[in-house]
Amino acid sequence: MKNTRKDSLKAWLQLQFSDCREDIKLSLISGDASFRKYYRVEVKGTNYVAVDAPPSYEDLKRFINIAQVYSQASIITPSVFFKDIENGFMLLEDFGDQTYFNKLNSLKEKNNFGEINNLYESAIDTLVDIQAKVDGTSLNFYESKLLYEEMELFTNWFCDLFLGLEVDEIARKLISKTFTFLTEASVSQKQVPVHRDYHSRNLMVLKESNYHPHQKPGVIDFQDALNGPYTYDLVSLLRDAYIRWDIDYVSKWVDYYFENAQQTALNIKVSRDQFIREFDLMGLQRQLKVMGIFARLSIRDNKAGYLADIPLVMDYFLEIGQKYQELEPFILWFNDNVVDNVKVKIQQKE
Repeated sequence: MKNTRKDSLKAWLQLQFSDCREDIKLSLISGDASFRKYYRVEVKGTNYVAVDAPPSYEDLKRFINIAQVYSQASIITPSVFFKDIENGFMLLEDFGDQTYFNKLNSLKEKNNFGEINNLYESAIDTLVDIQAKVDGTSLNFYESKLLYEEMELFTNWFCDLFLGLEVDEIARKLISKTFTFLTEASVSQKQVPVHRDYHSRNLMVLKESNYHPHQKPGVIDFQDALNGPYTYDLVSLLRDAYIRWDIDYVSKWVDYYFENAQQTALNIKVSRDQFIREFDLMGLQRQLKVMGIFARLSIRDNKAGYLADIPLVMDYFLEIGQKYQELEPFILWFNDNVVDNVKVKIQQKE
């Protein structure tokens, strides 16, 4: 069957490069967890990334606006060379293939924790810049309703549809009480510009020079940015759904952020204990959301590869959740009803 959107994208690119006599070829880099597809394009010896973002699902105008707001704050995002908002096409600067995720795994195999530390400190420096320097006036707020609805993905997609759990009325009340508690904990935090998916697969190691300490990462996948809780992106980065670090390293990077956040224009004025509580509870909200999203990607979008990442997200959730007395009834319910079911379901899908 003919891929009409790919053909249309190719024809559009041929028009943009009207002086190029060669036939433009598109090689798929990835389709991510959204409806977007990314293709590498080589024109006259220069690589670009062509984006197919179906307008009925994706908002290119938002992507372009946020890219501009970020670049004005010296955050490195891909330059937009050409755009067709009506059809959902863009041509972007090519940041290469070296994600933080790939680089970190390579460094981990070599036990090169000095360079791993440099990468994380650079990512945290950039995160602090996003929070302190990005003009948030054009961003919407991460409101209570959205925070709560994101956690309902856990109930609807993870528990009901993926696990097939019979969640009775008592359990639903317990779940709702937990979601309300985590929502209130989130909105009570200092609100800053938030990327909303700031982790190892959305940070790029750039080629401008041989890697050296504190070189800034390239930042991608920022189109869902909002003003929201200041710990949100930090927990995405340090309790990453795709790569795990020993608690000692995570604590070191948490401290690095906390010191920076107190000394910059962010002016975070909470005790370290309060900061850790806010960081932890924010992580629990995100982990519930992510479990729901990974289940939805498998069921609705036929992207079963994300199921393999659910056990790590669950581990984070249980390890941190058990620290807080307010969550004890929910953690008990989760252990009794969810944990073993997940193992069985994932094995069935493999």
